[in-house]
Amino acid sequence: MSQRSGQQYAGYRMIESDLIKELTWALLAMTVLVLLLAALFSSPDDPTFTAQEVAVREPALLVHTALDALDGQGAIASYGPPYNHGTGQLQALGPLSPQRWAGVTIPVNAAQVFVLGPLERMVPLDPALASPLARLRSAPASTRARWESAYAAALPHARMAGERIVVPTAAAGPLPALMNAYLALARTGALESIINLNGRVYQTDFTRALLLLQGQPLQSVAAQAHLLGNEWGMMKEPGNYPGAVWLWFYTLLYQIPPYSTSSAGDLMVGLTVGIVTLILALVPWIPGLRDIPYLVPVYRIIWRRHYAETSQPPPSAHGHDG
Repeated sequence: MSQRSGQQYAGYRMIESDLIKELTWALLAMTVLVLLLAALFSSPDDPTFTAQEVAVREPALLVHTALDALDGQGAIASYGPPYNHGTGQLQALGPLSPQRWAGVTIPVNAAQVFVLGPLERMVPLDPALASPLARLRSAPASTRARWESAYAAALPHARMAGERIVVPTAAAGPLPALMNAYLALARTGALESIINLNGRVYQTDFTRALLLLQGQPLQSVAAQAHLLGNEWGMMKEPGNYPGAVWLWFYTLLYQIPPYSTSSAGDLMVGLTVGIVTLILALVPWIPGLRDIPYLVPVYRIIWRRHYAETSQPPPSAHGHDG
């Protein structure tokens, strides 16, 4: 809306303006500024780390991860609550164990979810998978353990023949055929999508797919990007870019004993941050702590101009009303 110069409204002189034009120019200027600052200072947008990438670059690593899921030795297979009843990452301080109290809230059978389930879904497309899958499922636990041990022992000596991994052992039962089928599935880029299927048409919970590469695959990527916990990874971006700097207190605790040396370090960090946060929130009601700003005369320097102009003496430590 325009107003002619010189017009009066409620006693105020009006000047001519064009709000649409002003809004357009302001929006354009802010857009250019945002794009410029993003180009100069934004953190790198690295591509998503996927099983497809591992299958292409380090197929033996993906096979090793799948084997760990099968034999219960993987990072998630033995993790414990909230995924299963393992104890690999179960933390407690004496009787205090919130992780155990919460129990298994996101049940994940690693062997079925990460390996067997995806392979079973591929049987209609590759009927040859039905036989080795049936053989593995019907085998006694002792036989499966023997196959898995033989395959794991031979895996460091494996070689690639085209897109197939050849393991020098004849004592691994159906595992060589299954692992090569698993690699082929991962190379298509569909492995995470299949893992994440739970019977729903629309999927918004990607927890299981995100857990697939926990352990050595993600650790190796984090090490290359300097994002490990001992490198303050919680508050960093890849490379030298700053990240979530507000997490400095959390990651600081992880660098010092006893947090950095305890098997219950995560629990200790969480409790410490919670207690400190509670104390800070209750400062106005805690005698002694609430008097610190009055006892430490920093405020007199900050407000020196105010006190000089008003000629009023600063309040005493006992003169405030808390």
